[in-house]
Amino acid sequence: MTDLRLENIKACVFDAYGTLFDVHAPVGRVASRIGDQADAVSNMWRLKQLQYTWLRSLMQAHVEFWQVTGEALDFALSFHGIEDKALHDELMDLYFELDAYDDARTALSALKAGGLKTAILSNGSPKMLGGAVNSADLASVLDDVISIEDVGIYKPDPRVYQLAVDRMGVRSPSEICFVSANTWDAQAGSHFGYQVARIDRFGLPDDNMPGKPDVLLDSLNELPALVGIG
Repeated sequence: MTDLRLENIKACVFDAYGTLFDVHAPVGRVASRIGDQADAVSNMWRLKQLQYTWLRSLMQAHVEFWQVTGEALDFALSFHGIEDKALHDELMDLYFELDAYDDARTALSALKAGGLKTAILSNGSPKMLGGAVNSADLASVLDDVISIEDVGIYKPDPRVYQLAVDRMGVRSPSEICFVSANTWDAQAGSHFGYQVARIDRFGLPDDNMPGKPDVLLDSLNELPALVGIG
């Protein structure tokens, strides 16, 4: 818990994957079928998913996040010697309906009740994000769900972060509290000009790159007080 307060916040904007939604839940559900390699498969799937977004952005070879996610899973399974199309397809279906973290709904509900706008800003395609939001029953506590598909390039391109400024109707990036569990995303958001709260889901230090979060949270339930609610 922190005594810090972020000032003049008009909206709270959340990353989706790893922040509101548990990206390791799909493999967790079928871990018994994968065996001892389950954690390694899940970690590599996530790593390759992110790497492919960055590489495709640099290559100007954009495709939707669903394709990137499938290609990353193909790599992770193949690397670990797993050739099982049924398992691949089941994992992709599970990714469409990710579990939300326990603190996601309570924090979003408190922010909305306190009068702040709330939104997701994500690499996910609109269909993927819609599936996750509906599965987790978060639609009623979100004002907007913003996909990078509106600009056709992945985070951390500044055009993505500008989307939230435009859609939230704020005058400045500093009127947004941006929340992410991904170190690189939190720092890129800070570099862009957001006030940033990084949720410490994975016990990672800040990356050696521009930008620094204003605060490190243990739980999203710390957010309302951080932005002056309650």
